[in-house]
Amino acid sequence: MGSSKKNTKASNLTSLPGVGAASAKKLVDAKLDTISKVAAAGTTKLVKAGIQAALAKKIAAAAKKVDKASSATKQAATKAKSAAKKAPAKAKAAAKKAPAKAKAAAGKAKSVAAKAATKAKNLASKPKAERTNKDVATKGGRIGPSKSTPISKMSWFKNAKK
Repeated sequence: MGSSKKNTKASNLTSLPGVGAASAKKLVDAKLDTISKVAAAGTTKLVKAGIQAALAKKIAAAAKKVDKASSATKQAATKAKSAAKKAPAKAKAAAKKAPAKAKAAAGKAKSVAAKAATKAKNLASKPKAERTNKDVATKGGRIGPSKSTPISKMSWFKNAKK
């Protein structure tokens, strides 16, 4: 039973470039039985396991690449599962909020319309004499300086002095 486990572990390692059956057996005997362990071991531990230095360097680099890709895939899968679990809850929450937001917008529009109607009604009910410059868009037909401007600052007064 123990030898079948070793064979399975060795066959996983043979997927790395440069690792054959003999190299895989050496790695399993050195307790480097997964790609992650081989990646973490580095070149020196692979050499101690009985693999030549040049081949150890190649195997270590390939193992790191495969391990990095594997961990990135696992991380992406975890995020996708998490997002899939959260999606129904988010949709439900958004559905609950939508009527409330629409109701609030309708209420706001209603109040703005009511204010505009009240303002128009008040403006229409005032006689023309009571309307101020702010009430009418034409500023009451008034042209020229304001009432608070002194006579000495008015242009006709300056021209009259000359």
